Amino acid sequence: MAGVRQLDRGTLPTRYARGWHCLGLAEGFRDGKPHGIEVFGTKLVVWADGEGALNVLDGYCRHMGGDLTQGSVKDGNIACPFHDWRWGGDGKCQAIPYARRVPLRARTQRYETCEQNGQLFVWNDPEGNPPIPEQAIPAIPGMAEGEYSEWAWHTKLIEGANCREMIDNLTDMAHFFYIHFAVPTAFRNVFDGHVAVQIMESKARADMHDTDRFDVDAALLRSQAAYYGPAYMIDYLANDFGNGFAVESALINCHYPITQNSFMLQWGVAVRRAEGLDEVTAGKIATSMSSHFAEGFLQDVHIWQNKVPVQNPLLCEEDGPVYQNRRWYEQFYVDVADIQPDMVDRFEFEVDTTKAQEHWRAEIAENLAAREPQDA
Repeated sequence: MAGVRQLDRGTLPTRYARGWHCLGLAEGFRDGKPHGIEVFGTKLVVWADGEGALNVLDGYCRHMGGDLTQGSVKDGNIACPFHDWRWGGDGKCQAIPYARRVPLRARTQRYETCEQNGQLFVWNDPEGNPPIPEQAIPAIPGMAEGEYSEWAWHTKLIEGANCREMIDNLTDMAHFFYIHFAVPTAFRNVFDGHVAVQIMESKARADMHDTDRFDVDAALLRSQAAYYGPAYMIDYLANDFGNGFAVESALINCHYPITQNSFMLQWGVAVRRAEGLDEVTAGKIATSMSSHFAEGFLQDVHIWQNKVPVQNPLLCEEDGPVYQNRRWYEQFYVDVADIQPDMVDRFEFEVDTTKAQEHWRAEIAENLAAREPQDA
């Protein structure tokens, strides 16, 4: 029909993003057992060797296809449950107990790993290249020195959606009001190289929060969230509750793709231990905050699982740089030689929230007024 905007649903990617992907808290893999992770359209096996180093291999034995995640750890190697072939963290078969020698070609796919911020990462590159040094996962300042609480960590399987839906949220100012019940008062994006940043200040919606807990009008949340590569975000949060109580924390928002239409969402909160804030209290605050963010992520999940993918979104000015965000993200899905300058050049955009705030505050006032007892 002439003049009607048609939705371009596009097609799913044919490869998985190049970059570091967080598999979870590192210590959870150091229990002497093999762990199976469904990721990148296959299964990986993760285990700790005799020195405590974490290793990651393709999950299926190159001998006869046995599932290594159902095997066991023997002498620091992963032993296949089918014929007991022993595979080392370097990807080489170290021993075949019933054989005189190990075949020269007995190698399997290994994945480069790193640990940072108490989490385990694997490097994925469809071209098979090693990790790019400039794209190393940054350390959270003060984390290793014990300035933060332990992580309050959560995972959620997301089915029926591609992981790009997560990335679209980076530039989506308006959804914070409708989905997460916040009023953005400032919103800016910066794209530079492999890093994409969202800088936001917001207030809680007075019509959707318990005003007995804190002064909604005075409370302010400052957030500086940055994706380092395609799948790992560190969000530094400063919550000023307006009553002399403020909390600084680090929120991890990360994921890894299982298939092109499913992914594992993970998030964790660690609270900075300010003066007068003991370890137990900081841990309780982190747990409470992570539960709060869980509610927000589940609100996103409901949207993702009921929407359709849109390659040609129809935008207004206040929607922010959605297309630039997607162009930045595209760099992780092409060969390194095919990365274009407009995928990595520095780009900044600030959304004017004036009109949105005016409308939203009027809507909040109307909702609050509707709750008040009517005069007789």
